[in-house]
Amino acid sequence: MSAQATTSFDLSRFCRALEERDSQTQVAMYAPAATVTIADRMTPPGSPRVIKGQDEIRSWIEDVSAREMTHAVQRSVSDEQGAALTEACRYPDGTNVLCATVFALSDGLITDQTVVQTWDES
Repeated sequence: MSAQATTSFDLSRFCRALEERDSQTQVAMYAPAATVTIADRMTPPGSPRVIKGQDEIRSWIEDVSAREMTHAVQRSVSDEQGAALTEACRYPDGTNVLCATVFALSDGLITDQTVVQTWDES
């Protein structure tokens, strides 16, 4: 009887990719049919932005990673079924963004993610 290996999600690697704006590594950590749901001031919980599939997720991550801003993961936790983190971001003009995200995992990949974010009002 052979044991089937399960792939673990590397939360440290994901956090490092967020902070370094490494979109390629981030995208590689999503399952092909993953879904991301985002709630913020422009897309409230009643009609959140829903991003489906690795191609759409790639576009979203590349957009965020290309912005001139810093990213700092403040807290992170994970187990075999999921992970969560908080991330503080800052634009050069001093605008702060706070993001809390929770994701489900399967076979070491993100399959479903919920993002809630807020930023300083102008």
